[in-house]
Amino acid sequence: MARFPIAEFKDLATPFYFYDLTLLDRTIAEIKRTSRDERFKVHYAIKANANPGILRRIQAAGLGVDAVSGGEIRAALEAGFHGDQIVYAGVGKTDAEIMLALDNGIGCFNVESEPELEIIDEISGSMGTKANIALRVNPNIDAHTHEYITTGLAENKFGINLEQLPSLIEKAQKLENINLAGLHFHIGSQITETEPFVMLCETINRIQDEWEEKGIRFKSINVGGGLGVDYADPDRHPIPDFEGYFKVFRNHLHLRSDQELHFELGRSVVAQCGSLITRVLYVKEGTTKRFAIVDAGMTDLIRPALYNAHHRIENISSPNDVKHHYDVVGPICESSDCFGKDEVLPAIRRGDFLALRSAGAYGEIMASQYNCRPLPSSYFFEK
Repeated sequence: MARFPIAEFKDLATPFYFYDLTLLDRTIAEIKRTSRDERFKVHYAIKANANPGILRRIQAAGLGVDAVSGGEIRAALEAGFHGDQIVYAGVGKTDAEIMLALDNGIGCFNVESEPELEIIDEISGSMGTKANIALRVNPNIDAHTHEYITTGLAENKFGINLEQLPSLIEKAQKLENINLAGLHFHIGSQITETEPFVMLCETINRIQDEWEEKGIRFKSINVGGGLGVDYADPDRHPIPDFEGYFKVFRNHLHLRSDQELHFELGRSVVAQCGSLITRVLYVKEGTTKRFAIVDAGMTDLIRPALYNAHHRIENISSPNDVKHHYDVVGPICESSDCFGKDEVLPAIRRGDFLALRSAGAYGEIMASQYNCRPLPSSYFFEK
C-alpha cells in the first residue's frame, strides 16, 4: 500500500485529489531515460490531467504537449510550454481554436478530415501564415480496449480511413497555406499488450514504403499514445513499462534517419501518481449487503460509472483491521454512482479515509458539478 500522510488529511475537506509529485518525477525520468533518441519527441496528452501544478512539473522536465482543444492550448501556454512544443488534434476544431493555435505558432495540427484540412488552409491564408499538418490515419487496428476508448478502427469519428489517404495527401500538397509534415496515428487507450503497437508499426512501414515509391517522404510520424497502467496493483507497477513500449517502436518501426517520431502519452504519465481521497459518511447494513457510503461520487471520478472501470480501493485509516465485504458507493442520485461492489476491505467506520488509486488520469479533469456539488480540490505531496 502506498504511504499517505494521514495526519495531514484530518483538516482537509474531502473529497480531494492527492498527487505524489515524487512518483510523477520518477515516472517522467523513466520516460526520458527509455526514450533517449534525438528523433523521439514525447508529448504529454493534457486531456489526462490539466492541473496547473502537474503541467508545470511536466513542462520543467522538457516534454511537449498534445492538446485536443483551445482550452488545452491555453492551459499549456499558461504552464510555460511554447507553441512549437504543442501538437493539436481533435475532430471538431473551431475557427477560433484554429486561429488561437496559429497565433501561437502551433507545432503541428493533426488533421482528421478533408473539410478540416480545407478550413485550416483558408484560415492560414487569411492570417498570412502556413500551417504544419499531419494527416491522422485510421490503421484499422483493434486495440482490444473499451469501445469508448478504441479510436483506430476503420469506421470511427476520428481520423481518415486508409482508402481516403491518397486523395487527401494529393490535396494537401496542392494547398498553398498547408505544409504536409507527416502522418498521425492513435489506435486507442489503456493498451496493455504489445501486439497492437507491433501491428501499428507494420502498417506504418507499409504506408511509408508505398508513398516513397511515389516520391513522397514524410518529415514526421506520430504514433499517438495508448500505453496502459496497472489499475489492479498500482504499488507493484507504479511506473508503466516504458522500456518495453519504446523498444517496440525501435525494433519494429522502420524510421528514416531524418524523421522525427512523436509520441502522445497521457494516462501512463500521471495515472499512478494520483489518488482520490474520500471520507466515509455512513456504513449501512442491508439484508445481504454492507454499504460504505463515502463523500466522493461519480462527479469526482466518473470512470467507474462511464466505463465500468475499477480503481483499487484502500482503507488507509485502518489498513490492518479484520476484513469485510462492502459495496463502496457515493452520494449522487444515480444508481451508477458506485466505485466497487463486493470489495474486501479492512473494517470501515464512519470518518475513515479511503483512497481510490490510479486516479491521476481522467479523474480531476473529468469532474463535474452535477447535483450542484463543488469540484474537488487537489493536494500535493513530495517526499
